Amino acid sequence: MVIVNLFILLSGRYYLYSGIAKTYLRGKLGPTIYDLELFPVNTIKKSKEPFHFILEKNASIKLTKADLDYHQEMDTKAFLIFQGDTLVYEKYFDEHTQDQVSNSFSAAKSVIGMLIGIAIEEGKITSVDDLAGKYIPEFNKNGREKITIRHLLTMSAGFDWVESGKNPLSEAAEGYYGTDLYGLVTRLRVIDEPGVKFNYQSGNTQILGFILEKATGKSINQYTEEKLWVPLGARNDAFWSLDKEGGDEKAFCCMYATARDYALLGQLLLNNGFYNGKEIVPSWYMNKMLETPSMKTKENVPNMRYGWHTWIYKNNGDPIYYCRGLMGQYMIAIPSKNRVIVRLGSKRDAHYKIPENRINDKVFRQKHDDKIGHTIDLYRYLNMSDKMVSQIR
Repeated sequence: MVIVNLFILLSGRYYLYSGIAKTYLRGKLGPTIYDLELFPVNTIKKSKEPFHFILEKNASIKLTKADLDYHQEMDTKAFLIFQGDTLVYEKYFDEHTQDQVSNSFSAAKSVIGMLIGIAIEEGKITSVDDLAGKYIPEFNKNGREKITIRHLLTMSAGFDWVESGKNPLSEAAEGYYGTDLYGLVTRLRVIDEPGVKFNYQSGNTQILGFILEKATGKSINQYTEEKLWVPLGARNDAFWSLDKEGGDEKAFCCMYATARDYALLGQLLLNNGFYNGKEIVPSWYMNKMLETPSMKTKENVPNMRYGWHTWIYKNNGDPIYYCRGLMGQYMIAIPSKNRVIVRLGSKRDAHYKIPENRINDKVFRQKHDDKIGHTIDLYRYLNMSDKMVSQIR
């Protein structure tokens, strides 16, 4: 312990004290979906006119034993399937309930992406090509002058940010456990040419959060409540973790909501920004959110996975859009099937990789290249929903 203390003091990584107190000293190895009480929060108030899903949960729809075993292996907490605005299947595991809020982790990034579009439509932000320095003065120097909102939305700003849910020395860990998000992101250096390469970094989203606050004059939770949560008819209060009491929302993660209310985000992806007949996010902007910009990834393959803060599985011309968070938080929209899936839990399967014996198989690659960057459990949940909906009598 003396060595740990000495390292923290010499390195100035004081957030590690918070991380240790909130994990190892509580018998945990890292963040969990139930960390709400560990941090200060701002409340996103529910709608006074909640939208009522049509409830037609069908007793004939059941998980196969193999699929149920998979959910248990992945420590699933909630699994919901909607056909349109009809809830046809809903299952909670362990002590998780319909009213339980849990951590979105990076699924919250899509919320920030949607709010940027709303702010542009309102004229609060001029354009996605606005320079970040227009809103954050620190970005007018030190090689960051070129960075635009578009670069941040497409995860192509080129920062020296280390994205890791396991490395306690990463910027992602400091963002989660630290107390100075503004200082963290305004110290970032640009090491790659902006706009050239997709490299998933949570710092991009946190900067977008500060741009939103500067442009709108409102905190992230206030703007989310006003522009998304209340118009969508959310049934429950949601919460957003702060870096300190009275501080800033962790825009890159850490919105807490119930499974049914998370489904509202899936409905926006399903209906191109509309919900219950109302345009919530501008449809022109949603069209951009749901396209993959032409650029390479850090693995030097074409970006076929990410739009403007939304994950996209092209699925051989039958696209699927989704929000995704650490440990397998998913709000999935399948437009061709008018379907939304919500899966919440504590584990996620590995990323899909092309089998080594098929790497040079052009026919196989043509069919499977668009799976690179997505996780294997995504495909399991898609397949489960097909099997289960087919059981409806």
